[in-house]
Amino acid sequence: MNTTFAGLELRRVFRDYVSMFFIAVLPAFFYLIFGAAQEFSSERAGNGNVAMYIMISMAAYGAVTATTGIGGLAAVERMQGWGRQLGLTPLADSSYVAMKAGIALVIAMIPVTLIYLLGFFTSAEGTATAWAVSAVMVMFGAIVFAVYGLVVGLAFRSEAAVGAASGLLVIMGFLGNIFIPLSGTLLTIASFTPLYGFVALARYPLTEGYQIDGSHEPLWIAVTNVTAWAAIFGLMAIALVRRGRERQ
Repeated sequence: MNTTFAGLELRRVFRDYVSMFFIAVLPAFFYLIFGAAQEFSSERAGNGNVAMYIMISMAAYGAVTATTGIGGLAAVERMQGWGRQLGLTPLADSSYVAMKAGIALVIAMIPVTLIYLLGFFTSAEGTATAWAVSAVMVMFGAIVFAVYGLVVGLAFRSEAAVGAASGLLVIMGFLGNIFIPLSGTLLTIASFTPLYGFVALARYPLTEGYQIDGSHEPLWIAVTNVTAWAAIFGLMAIALVRRGRERQ
């Protein structure tokens, strides 16, 4: 049943062409316009070039958009009664969660794979380690934002709220040093925002912690940021689940 259910869920997600556009096509378009098509894309950036720097950034943005949407919709489904329907089947809660997590990772693979392929066939250059490790960092770091989506879904119980949460990722992207390289005070502020540590970790195999302005940032800052926000989102999710049970 798990395999059948997962297949149906994946087909349902793939049929949502608008969401798939924002998850996969839009970040890939951003990479082509702001990365591959620019004259500065061939300039060196650590263990690769600027095109690869932008490629990693756009792949990270696409991955978190995917996991946020899947996590949020899973919460909305549970809160709107789908959980009771599933309770009539042999599917355990743990299997449901595992299935949704797997679906989130599969959907996140779409923009990551597409953008990395575009990078490979255009102007992105880097060491083999930078390519492989950055892709792994993007995929598994994006899981934190499945929990973020889960929090929004549990808090507002609305698909519109989940869509708004995905939209807020654009603002987080600007604040998190994804779309525009920040420096000075803005960079200091950015280091406290949710996307900053995730993207910094994804880029680390390429940049080794060096910023666009030449300054160096130790790895522990990015690790601390990701750990802190994972804990915050996790605690919020637990609190909202408990609140929902009390109301029942």
